[in-house]
This record gives sequence, structure tokens and C-alpha cells, in this order.
Amino acid sequence: MIRTESVRGRIALMVAHCAGMVDLVALPVWVGTLISVYRFDPQQAGLLATLFLAGAVLASLVLAPIFQALPGRMVATLGFGASAVGFALASTTAQFAQLAVLHGAAGVAAGAALSVTHGTIARSRNPHRLFAMVGMALGVFAIVFLGGTPVLVASLGGPVLFQVFAGVMAVGAVAAALAFPVADTPGDAPGARALAAPLPTAVWWGVLGIAAMGLVQSMTFSFLERVGRDRGFGLEAVTGVLIALGVVNLFPAVLAAVLEKRVSARSVLFAGPALQAVLVVLIMNSTVFGPYAASAAVFAAVMIFTHTFAFGVLARLDPSGRAMAATPAMLMFGAAIGPILGGTLVKGLGYGSLGMAAVVIDGLAILAFARIHRTRRVSTTVQEAA
Repeated sequence: MIRTESVRGRIALMVAHCAGMVDLVALPVWVGTLISVYRFDPQQAGLLATLFLAGAVLASLVLAPIFQALPGRMVATLGFGASAVGFALASTTAQFAQLAVLHGAAGVAAGAALSVTHGTIARSRNPHRLFAMVGMALGVFAIVFLGGTPVLVASLGGPVLFQVFAGVMAVGAVAAALAFPVADTPGDAPGARALAAPLPTAVWWGVLGIAAMGLVQSMTFSFLERVGRDRGFGLEAVTGVLIALGVVNLFPAVLAAVLEKRVSARSVLFAGPALQAVLVVLIMNSTVFGPYAASAAVFAAVMIFTHTFAFGVLARLDPSGRAMAATPAMLMFGAAIGPILGGTLVKGLGYGSLGMAAVVIDGLAILAFARIHRTRRVSTTVQEAA
């Protein structure tokens, strides 16, 4: 029996996290390719990405409440395998309706696999540390993907993007089949007994905060490549920024692991959304390459760092693992709205409108994260009084 603390188990979870979270890396290339190669307008391109993310949300919402009863290896293997088939079929058509159906189906399949992946991580001995480890793997994956895929698309055409996605999902399926671990929490531990208990109120505030940050992340990230190209920075310069973003993404998860006991999670959850909003304003309003490049390079790192701390906090609040099995829903509920919302704003009001939207949405994220700690203090006081 493979456990999450084993080398094989950790590698399988790393690969599964990279496959399931491909949108966190691929959105700029994904939406950019749909616009530049497939000739969809920003709203249509955003809608296709939204359908994938919405499918993942749906799968996560259905499976998270019954996570502990699911055969994780089987769900992850079949989910990634089905998603690989969906993307392979997507590479054979340029029809919007067909691509829409295939995006949605691939999202449902990948979301199911990612749901059991994150639930298993949450039921490990140290969820914060293990989530940081899979985050490091995502950083390495980002360098390879962002460094190679735009070049492949430019030289071989748009269908190669979906072929790459299919390959990523296929690797995820193989890794899951060979080494997907079981949760480390034994059946008689508090985590198992927590299955019947309702989720703490603080968890729901955390879900809202993460969803809001995920919305800003995907709304901005979807047009990161296009705003650079439309400002005349050039393919090589923008590709260089994407590669730099991938390199920077190696560090936030490592830093989050190192600082787990040294930095207050409360401070991170307040600072993360604020910094995210500032970066969006700079990216979407800069007509000079330097500020655009610097802000874009660290943009995704803010989400990775903040979410690692949020994952640790919520995993401690809900030891059953159900809330973290819903991580795809948390991230992708907001993320699913992001591409279509971003495309609509860009089409109607221009890129600058994304900065204004980010300030409002990240302000809501800060308020939600503040409620986590307030709710926890109230609950502790009630328990002590009893």
C-alpha cells in the first residue's frame, strides 16, 4: 500500500497536481492561441477556457462530499485518462461548438482526478508541507510548458496545444495508475470521525477568499500574453516573460514551506490579495515593457504562495479532508468565471478594466480571509465557555 509520505506517492501526487492544475500555467498560451490561431474573439476564447474550468468545478462539487469513500487511484487514473482523450479529440477540430463540448468534458474528467488528489494531500501528516512540494513541481512544469509550448504553437499550429494538453493528462493517468497513494489518516483518527460533522463556518470564508483570488488570477492570466503582444512588446519578449514567470514559480512554494512556522498565516492571507491587485493594475496599464515584465513574472507566484498557506489553514480546520477535496471547486469556481469575465471586459472596456475589477474582487478576498480568523476566535471562546 503506497502512502503519501513515500517517495512514489509524493511523485504521483506531484504529477497529478501539475496535470490537474494545468490552467494555472497554461491560460496565457491557451487563450492567446484561441485568439491568434483559431481567430475567436476574446469573449469566445475566454468562454472555452471557462467551460473547462466549470467542468472541473462541477466534478469537484459532486465528489468532495464523498471523498473518503472514493477509490482515489481509480478516480485519478480514469479522470486524467478521459481528459487526455478529450484534448486529443479537441486537436482535430476548429469548430467552436465541438471545442466547447470537449473543453467541458475534459474539465469534468480532470476535475474529478484533481479532487481526489487534493483530498489525499489534505489527509497527509503535514498538508502545508506536501502542498508546498506539489507546488514546487508545478513551478518546474511551468518552466517547461511556458518555455516550449508557445514555440511549438508558432511553428506547428494551434492543434499542437491540445496535443500537449493530452500528453500532460496521459502522463498524469499513468502516474496515478502506478503510484497514487492512499490517505495517511487511519480510519479511527479524528479526521475520519469528522466526516459526519458539518464544515466549520471559517472554512466557508476561506473558500470564498480563495475563489475570489482564483477569479482575479484567471481573469488576468488569460490575457497576460495578449496584452503584451497588443502593446507591441513582440513574441520573443513576451515568451521570455512567460519563461521568467515559470522560473519564479519555483520559489513561492519552497518559501511557503520554509516560512510555515515563521510567518503568520493571517498576515499572508491579508497581504496576498492586496499584492495581487496591485500587480494586475500594473500589468494591464503599463505601456512600457519593464513594469509589465516585472509584474507579470511574479504574478502567479503570489497566488501559489498565498494558497499554500490557505490550504494549510483550512486543512487544520477540517481534518476530514472534504474541504480540501473541494480545492478544485474553490480555485476554479472563480477561475471558471475569470476567462469569460476578462474577455467580456477586454472586449467592451479594454485591458485597463481588468485592473479595476481586480481591486474590487481582491478587496472581497481580504474581507473573507479576515472572517476566517474572527470566526475561529468566536468558536474558541464558545468552546472555552462550555
